[in-house]
Amino acid sequence: MTPHSKFLACSSLLFTIALCVTGCGFAPQRSAELSTANRSVTIERTAYGIPHIAAANLESLSYGIAYAYAQDNVCQVAQMLVTARGERSTFFGGTTTALFGFRPLPNEQIDTFVAAHMNDAALERSWLAASNDAQALSRGYVAGYNRFLVDNEGKLPAACNGQSWVKPMSLAEYRRATELTLVQASLGAFADAVVAAKPPTPAVKTGRIDSQEQVAAIDADEVRSAMRDIGIVDSPYGSNAWAFGKDVTANGSGVLLGNPHFPWVGANRFWQMHLTVPGDFDVMGASTALGSLVQIGFNRDVAWSHTVSTGKRFTLHELSLDANDPTVYMIDGKAEAMSSKTVTVRVRNADGTVKDVSQKLWSSRWGPIIVNPRAGLNWNAKTAYALKDANTGNARSTDTWLAFARAKSNQDLLRGMQNLGLPWVNTIAADRAGTALYADLSVVPDVDADHLKRCAPSAPAAALVNAAGLFVLNGSKSDCDWRKDTQSGVPGLIPTARMPSLTRTDWVHNSNDSFFYTHPDAKWSNISPLVGDDIVRRARTRSGLIEVPALISRGKITPEAAQRQLFENRNLMARLVLPDLLAACVDGPETARAACAVLRSWNRTNDIDARGAHLFREFWRTASGIKDVYREAYDKARPVETPRGLRMTDAAVASKVWDALSAAAKKVTDAGFALDAPLGQVQRPIFSEEPIAIHGGDDGEGVLNNIGDRAANGITAKGIRIDYGTSYVQSVGFDERGPVANAILTYGQSTNPVSPHVTDQLKMYSKKSWIKLPFHRDDVVRERVGEVLTLVR
Repeated sequence: MTPHSKFLACSSLLFTIALCVTGCGFAPQRSAELSTANRSVTIERTAYGIPHIAAANLESLSYGIAYAYAQDNVCQVAQMLVTARGERSTFFGGTTTALFGFRPLPNEQIDTFVAAHMNDAALERSWLAASNDAQALSRGYVAGYNRFLVDNEGKLPAACNGQSWVKPMSLAEYRRATELTLVQASLGAFADAVVAAKPPTPAVKTGRIDSQEQVAAIDADEVRSAMRDIGIVDSPYGSNAWAFGKDVTANGSGVLLGNPHFPWVGANRFWQMHLTVPGDFDVMGASTALGSLVQIGFNRDVAWSHTVSTGKRFTLHELSLDANDPTVYMIDGKAEAMSSKTVTVRVRNADGTVKDVSQKLWSSRWGPIIVNPRAGLNWNAKTAYALKDANTGNARSTDTWLAFARAKSNQDLLRGMQNLGLPWVNTIAADRAGTALYADLSVVPDVDADHLKRCAPSAPAAALVNAAGLFVLNGSKSDCDWRKDTQSGVPGLIPTARMPSLTRTDWVHNSNDSFFYTHPDAKWSNISPLVGDDIVRRARTRSGLIEVPALISRGKITPEAAQRQLFENRNLMARLVLPDLLAACVDGPETARAACAVLRSWNRTNDIDARGAHLFREFWRTASGIKDVYREAYDKARPVETPRGLRMTDAAVASKVWDALSAAAKKVTDAGFALDAPLGQVQRPIFSEEPIAIHGGDDGEGVLNNIGDRAANGITAKGIRIDYGTSYVQSVGFDERGPVANAILTYGQSTNPVSPHVTDQLKMYSKKSWIKLPFHRDDVVRERVGEVLTLVR
């Protein structure tokens, strides 16, 4: 009997009595809710496969969301559940890699981390503290997915049809999968560091230098590189968002442009939906996998987007170890033993046999012990490092997005964020009344500058802040724990009153630098360093601070004007450094002459017809890392204008620049492309072999329309294969009826390769053609495609 068959045997009974699936532990619904109308959900589709889902209550709504999502992405959900169960090695082998959060890891590492981290009882307690509405949404999602498996047994896409790893979802597994999403910017990013943590052997005790010397011996650039590799600093993933208020818009209502830059593969792909519960909310937009509500979108009165914020989601704690036992550390002068947990992972061998692999993992009162030698985070006889995570057990985000769905103004959004449910994002919003909002009311440990000074670790560990933004506290003092302010919605996290937020009637923006540059006239004080600082690190932030005022200078803002500005694809860094390079080309080496000619003719954009953009991409990926490469270094007093130019008058710098240009030209021609090939011939999607031209540029180039290849391998014989960047991009304004929204989901609704909704929107994106979203009921009816599906749970 297959897993589907086993589930089918009990499914009809479950649907009849409208109870949740095994393991949810909730009481039956009230008898009034058991009527067919209350158990029904309708799913209508319009062009591009966008579902419009309506139900009388939240549980039925979520039931329909899960069913519709599975219609498009069932194999992806099944894969996510394999990860959440810690069974990847069992089915796919231990050395095979899979995307875990934002980066690939070997399955055995993933499974070991999941087994060590997950505590189903603790997750259940966290979720029981969520609202009844949030719990109903989770129950509905689980049941809706399981219903889809029953209805489609033996008819799933080829990638997962008949596979033993496709199983019904339990409520515990839903919580686990949600947890992995929430910790992916903190503890999840250190999954391999958790697995790597093993006590030193006696030989290592006596033979190694101490931890301070180890940290001091590691180059700061190497530390930053290590954290970049795991996505903690300089992550390519991010977003742009602009919100305009009544002072600058054409009709006095707010205008929003949201432009997330997220992966084009895996669980962080967005999926569009329109959700209606009559008398409760009517909301449209997009969510990542397993989302039971719109996460980025709009309703009749408010439109919002999110950008990844600079806030820290964890602190590191430097432990002073007992001289006789490296698994014992000192707290307030007293010895305290680490706890350990032995986990076992079943690993499939190449011959199909399965073996058990066990490992002991270690933890402290602060959290799990981690080891990352490149970052100076070692465990030796004297010192170890523990990570305390702020998003572990966060079951609040569903209630936050539920408040967003119901909001009638930006002030309602602010009230909805008081529970500190948003894990790692800023919120940028515009409302119908004409106000623009920026808020970083996300999850950040309550540690301020005085706390950092009072709880400073060893000098080398403290230096990790400047090297890679790693805040390390003294782990030998109990009073170095996070402050627990009773004014916080979650004591231990910074209360919203001490987090940055700003409402204006002109404009706000964010491109993944801190709150400090939300608007040039904004003034900030008394914000924790863990939230962000006043340094501009992103070229896209500089672009935004140039492009937004330029847009306003041309007249009153409309959604269409904002759309055009985003897709102008101007390459900021090319404009700032090429004049010096091209001036030096006159006397440059022969090997660079052809490249110089192409770059001289290039129009400095990343449009599909731009000739030379790919050459500059390859050149700048190397040249931007040359020490002292800029003619004008970064100046905090001029953060938009600097750094700029190239120090071509410095022979040593110039030599490295020429080497970078020659290497870039060779790489392009070796891949089989002309130096002046149109960008559209080079940039193609990773998930399809269709020759669809992609416009946009790399984060480091300052192209607002950011797209790229995560591994940064650059051009090959297959071109530059794009696997992240502009994903669900939306522009929203308001008229007398409500929202007027246009959007593109670049990679389409479905991961099923035979679906018509894999590349349909990518083709629209290639043409810079936006899709008008049918939000109002008459528009949905007029544009409906196919039959209406009605489900009864």
